[in-house]
Amino acid sequence: MHPIHHARTMPDKVAYIMAGTGEAVTYGQLDERANQGAHLFRSLGLKRGDAVAVFMDNSPRYYEILYATERAGLYITCISSKLTAGEIEYIVGDCGAKVLITGKSLAATATEAAALLPGVKLYMCDGVVPPFESFEEARAAFPTTMIDDPSPGMTMLYSSGTTGRPKGVRRALPEGGVGETPGPLMMLLVGLYGSSPDSVYLSPAPLYHAAPLGWSAGMLQLGGTVVVMEKFDPELALKYIEQFKITVAQWVPTHFVRMLKLPEEVRARYDVSSLQAVFHAAAPCPVPVKEQMIGWWGPIIHEYYAGTEGNGLTAINSQEWLAHKGSVGKGLTAEVKICDEDGNELGPRQEGGVYFAGGGAYEYYNDPKKTAEAMNRHGWTTLGDVGWLDEEGFLYLTDRKSFMIISGGVNIYPQEIENLLVTHPKVADVAVVGAPDEEMGEKVVAVIQPAYWAQAGDALAAELNDFVRANLSGVKRPRQFDFMQQLPRHDTGKIYKRLIRDAYWGKTDSKVV
Repeated sequence: MHPIHHARTMPDKVAYIMAGTGEAVTYGQLDERANQGAHLFRSLGLKRGDAVAVFMDNSPRYYEILYATERAGLYITCISSKLTAGEIEYIVGDCGAKVLITGKSLAATATEAAALLPGVKLYMCDGVVPPFESFEEARAAFPTTMIDDPSPGMTMLYSSGTTGRPKGVRRALPEGGVGETPGPLMMLLVGLYGSSPDSVYLSPAPLYHAAPLGWSAGMLQLGGTVVVMEKFDPELALKYIEQFKITVAQWVPTHFVRMLKLPEEVRARYDVSSLQAVFHAAAPCPVPVKEQMIGWWGPIIHEYYAGTEGNGLTAINSQEWLAHKGSVGKGLTAEVKICDEDGNELGPRQEGGVYFAGGGAYEYYNDPKKTAEAMNRHGWTTLGDVGWLDEEGFLYLTDRKSFMIISGGVNIYPQEIENLLVTHPKVADVAVVGAPDEEMGEKVVAVIQPAYWAQAGDALAAELNDFVRANLSGVKRPRQFDFMQQLPRHDTGKIYKRLIRDAYWGKTDSKVV
């Protein structure tokens, strides 16, 4: 099953709707526009294995570009709309993209990035400003029939690493014809969540993230209808559930928190009885929050644990979770293993690194060292998380090996922020950690050791805030600056970040001011 087939059998069925504007695209229109896009890419000299980068907010053009690359045998790299021009330059260069497609809503940053990308073909959707050309106009010049040499492409998304530089997760392109093999997420939609071609799926998150893009594409493979929110708003999400009779939706815990914080009379205003299955991931969900959501929506809430790497997945439904509160489920696509630092497998309720055995193969593009570090001597791979299994094989996550911060479902790695802050002349040392945040789950906190202790205080915090604002995207900027006279760093150079982080989580007597 694939949108190509649905375009032949039910061309007038709506494939997706933009919730805010109401713009609807049918399977027939999606197929024709994807074919035109594939012809455009071929006219530019792109061949199987080449790359296209997309830097856009949620737009009706997103899926059209996705399926144009997918049938032209290309890799598509979706870039966060929150990134800076320098960060865009790095990713476009690293993945080797020959084309960058952006949206007019991001024109300011995109134009700045364009100046850093000589030789890259530049297109813009939903309007145009120089030096970009209109993607829609360029595409419209080509036929709506399939290209002569179709072959399956795939996504190549980026996951940050311990060095602070994002790394592309790359897999070999599939063989065979386009649309011949059902996608794994489509099969999970059917097997885990009871989805069908009659399903109506709400996508409330940015499509540049792996999960919203992947799950909604799975629904399009199935032949259902996707409702895309241009931007998440808690009351609008409830409104759209009622308006479009949503049956399936994917969330992150921050969405739950924001909906639960709505006044009771607002929550009661909307009919959500059409929901048949919802699922969440991306960040740990506080037990009380999930209890409230099950109480509100019923035992239709599912959870999974996985990464962009696609090396394994666990899953758990409401009934299982109520009996194993805090668990992210059992291994579904691979066997979950808990290992010590030497790769020895540990028994039940023993904490260690979380590994997947027998999962999908992948590599971090241009980084064989990082690829090797993610694999132990058994060939099992890890996302860098720490946890334990109970006697029934349910996985519980307890920590993140690299102290990755997850804020609102977005992964943030401290090293890049630290590397920037330490260059400030008034900073002697710095550690960036995640601290509890009621709404976002975690917030980014920078703990600074000033060059001169007398400078510690609000004035320096404001100066550092301006400094990071000029150099980092908003999602990475610290929300709080605190100070320590001496950071706990070993003579070997290793910083005891756990001591700092634990102070914010109430686990030690460590002090910051």
